[in-house]
Amino acid sequence: MSDEHRPDEQVPDEQGTDRPEPGRQHDEPTQPLAGWHPTGADDVEPDPVEPTAAGSADVQPEGRPYGAPDDVEPDRPGMLAGPPPHRTPYGEPPNQQPRAGHGHEAAAPTVSYPTQGPYPQQSGQQQPGQQPDQAWFGPGPYPRQPYAGPTTVARRIPLWVWPAVACLALVVGILGGLAGGAIQDELAARPGTNDNGLNGVRTQTAAPLEVDNGSVAAVAQALLPSTVQIVAELDGRSGGATGSGFVLDRDGHVVTNDHVVASAAEDDGPIVVIDHTGERREATVVGRSSVYDLAVLSVKGAGDLEPAALGSSQVLRVGDPVIAFGAPLGLSQTVTSGIVSALNRPVTTSGQSDDDSSYINAVQTDAAINPGNSGGPLVNLAGEVVGVNSAIATNGGASGEAGNIGVGFAIPIEQVRTTVDQILRTGEAEYPVIGAQVRTGGEPDANGATITEVMPDTPAERAGLEKDDVITAVDDQPVSDGISLIVAIRTHLPGETVEMSVVRGGEERVVQVELDGKVG
Repeated sequence: MSDEHRPDEQVPDEQGTDRPEPGRQHDEPTQPLAGWHPTGADDVEPDPVEPTAAGSADVQPEGRPYGAPDDVEPDRPGMLAGPPPHRTPYGEPPNQQPRAGHGHEAAAPTVSYPTQGPYPQQSGQQQPGQQPDQAWFGPGPYPRQPYAGPTTVARRIPLWVWPAVACLALVVGILGGLAGGAIQDELAARPGTNDNGLNGVRTQTAAPLEVDNGSVAAVAQALLPSTVQIVAELDGRSGGATGSGFVLDRDGHVVTNDHVVASAAEDDGPIVVIDHTGERREATVVGRSSVYDLAVLSVKGAGDLEPAALGSSQVLRVGDPVIAFGAPLGLSQTVTSGIVSALNRPVTTSGQSDDDSSYINAVQTDAAINPGNSGGPLVNLAGEVVGVNSAIATNGGASGEAGNIGVGFAIPIEQVRTTVDQILRTGEAEYPVIGAQVRTGGEPDANGATITEVMPDTPAERAGLEKDDVITAVDDQPVSDGISLIVAIRTHLPGETVEMSVVRGGEERVVQVELDGKVG
């Protein structure tokens, strides 16, 4: 604050006497001033002002100026501030004696400066020993507070900050929207998933029948409500693919073969599920695995369908009765029966690439299975699903689509559980790999799987496998050729460690291989 004196103020001269400005009366002000006494009233004692702990005067009662008599009316407009006549001027040191002729015998009390309110800028020279004058304008006396040090003036925020903040908020909003949209698209692209997999859906845990009931008719009555027919688009032709499936849970999931819905899934074509009453329902693919030939569908409004109970193929014995359900040749709600012909039968179905080929450690049965049975359940006499019908052997007929000759294959339910659980969790399925190529044909006298190539930085290389090594066993399971090696590996999970018996240069050794994983 500068020290320029305002108009209408008393300005002391250099000798300390008050010098009135031109045109002004100096005997009394036109309005009562703080600390002013009438001229000649020397017998009036000034109001005592007690100093505060900081050395400044306490604030007077509200509505009365400093030092004003009780009969002075406060809050009158036009009151001016500044050193009144016959009082110690503002800024005079506290120990300064009163000037002669003013009628005061006692030293003037210390007066604090206001720390609030608008202070007009002043200019001019400051008198020796005098602090800058303070002033306020407006009606009534300005409330005073003890002087607490220099007034802190809040800094104004630079104008460029607000556009920067707005731009930052816009960028964050756009990025958040894009991220949210990507997540929403991902979720929308894979409906029907569940973070807990099979544990998060409502499956049937109890077998519908006693194990020793011995009645195929009872099994048929129990499982037909859980069996569905599937009609899907094939190569752009609506309804070109037909197959079967079974109800997995009360959340609308249906299990079938991948090859039944693969074309429709790739082209986003229509898939229709027909239940045992003939009602047609739309379905979408939750996820699928070509290497295991399995797919999971989400069916709209299928909560009223009865789920099938899942059993175990590991307790099966060759010769045990089994029943196949499905829609062979488009004939829905068909039931055929037979026995378990063989277990752990290595079977492959060719795809466009090795990764698309399905390798099954299959349950072989002589129950009649024909085109259209694919994806339907293979069931034991307790009414539990022990496998998913997937392939049939043919006699190489000219039509390329020969009927049943008593040799059918089903995916074991243990593999179905593993793959379906992965699909329900993420919409995808992983299969284990070792990172080596093996010979899969032309080995009539082979006694194992011959490695033809080892890829760098793979489990096979880290385990020390080399080209021309012959693998004869995986854990305790014998390996006769390349297909049986692939099937034996795919019965495990990515991340598991297996023992492989390897023959190199006529010597046999055992190596530990930690399986890697690949989506497919």
